Amino acid sequence: MTRSTAGPAKGAKGAVACGHEETAAAASEILADGGNAFDAALAAMCAAFVVEPVFCSLGGGGFLLAGPAEGEALTYDFFVETPYCRRPADKIDFYPILADFGTAKQEFHIGLGSVATPGAIKGLFEVHADLGSLPVTRLVEPAVRLAREGWRLRPIDHFVFRVVGPILVARDDSRGVYTRPDGDLLHRGDVMVQPDLAGCLEALAHEGANLFYDGEMGETLISACRDGGGHLTEEDLARYRVERRRPLVRDYRGARILTNPPPSSGGILIAFALEMLGQGAPAPLGFGSSEHLALLTQVMALTNKARIECRLHEALDDAAEGTSAEARLFDPALLRRYGEEVRGHPAYSRGTTHISVIDAEGNLAALSLSNGEGCGYVLPGFGIMPNNMLGEEDLNVAGFNAWREGTRMSSMMAPTLAFLADGGVAALGSGGSNRIRTAILQVLSNLIDFAQPAAGAVTAPRIHFENGLLNVEGGYPEGSAQDVADRLGNVCDRVMVWPEHNLFFGGVHAATRGADGGFAAGGDPRRGGAVAIA
Repeated sequence: MTRSTAGPAKGAKGAVACGHEETAAAASEILADGGNAFDAALAAMCAAFVVEPVFCSLGGGGFLLAGPAEGEALTYDFFVETPYCRRPADKIDFYPILADFGTAKQEFHIGLGSVATPGAIKGLFEVHADLGSLPVTRLVEPAVRLAREGWRLRPIDHFVFRVVGPILVARDDSRGVYTRPDGDLLHRGDVMVQPDLAGCLEALAHEGANLFYDGEMGETLISACRDGGGHLTEEDLARYRVERRRPLVRDYRGARILTNPPPSSGGILIAFALEMLGQGAPAPLGFGSSEHLALLTQVMALTNKARIECRLHEALDDAAEGTSAEARLFDPALLRRYGEEVRGHPAYSRGTTHISVIDAEGNLAALSLSNGEGCGYVLPGFGIMPNNMLGEEDLNVAGFNAWREGTRMSSMMAPTLAFLADGGVAALGSGGSNRIRTAILQVLSNLIDFAQPAAGAVTAPRIHFENGLLNVEGGYPEGSAQDVADRLGNVCDRVMVWPEHNLFFGGVHAATRGADGGFAAGGDPRRGGAVAIA
């Protein structure tokens, strides 16, 4: 079954939470066919490439935090890398477009000069080699079927297509995929068919990752970059490696939390926030009380100080002279460690989706994916739009096209596993740019501090504090947000109350299994979330 939430269910083969009904259905199909959580996550990943094309792609990258029933947990980093050789700025295809969110516009940079070395395909095959049980040819079947037969756009898909419309119609090859015969972008209710992508997935399943990294698919991309203004060369594809890392581990109120380690920044920021939150007392304050929100806001304010590497020393100085609450919550040693571990790894935070799967054998998979927004170019004959990660502003603090060559990029993505004090487990993660870390933090607190079920933990209202502005979703007691602002006038000078759920606050998809073996899941309605209990 696919919907946005599912309560406890015993005797099932597993639970899935993700960003699309068809993604959830693909994972559920594989679980029902005897696949494990990792098989299901990979099948969902392939389906997401079809039905969540703005957020993820075979031309992007991501992270899997794998918690096998037997053996140690491991993070698979198959995120993108900066190219080993940077072409001169006047020789690349790199230009800005405006994404229209309705209430605001944001500038993104696209073109072949924005493409970083993709890792998704190699990640798919190496995770399968280590952890999979069904053949890849079986895992891609749901995605191939969706791409060939088509899938119907939901309202949120239509909205996202409109936001990044200038990317989707940037070239003839992309217009051929994302528009109607009359040239207008696909609408809500339209069926999107991707025959080239279907054939690409089938070819990869039979030929393996070398089809891209040392074969026809990669040659097509390299040729386009060479002739059309991109940075990528054969060397970039040949040198790409999936990095296996031990997850970052933190204990929080009797629970053990595993999350994405450095050089990515999201996980360590969550760990940093948990260490501070653990010194407060969320549960006795009452969920949504002004005291609870004030504690969260203080933690977020201090985490923001840690976020920007170039302000590390300023953050330390500010904290040393801060309020008594800051002094009580702040750990300078952790902040210094954060700065040291992410230094030199450029960060990317936009355009993400997430998949969580838990199976009956006790395997846990938390998988986060990103393609940025896409570069505007579709690989002819393969139906893949590569990423535009080199267009990220945070990557180009010294000016565009000044990034460090041959470097694994950092990310705010933070696939996370939680082993709860009562014997239950959870797999979760989020999309949502810089709000990823605050969204995951709050869902973890909801699960642990307030013992909320998966669906409640995900759908409960959230806050996000940054740059003096406290954003608050509707659903909290009246006046609590303004009370926080009055209490924390030294850091909080503005409050914005959102009347209902909004994709601004991230998209956490969480699957849980209780100590009694019952499965539950919550797909975030803010981002089209869906779940399946197989």
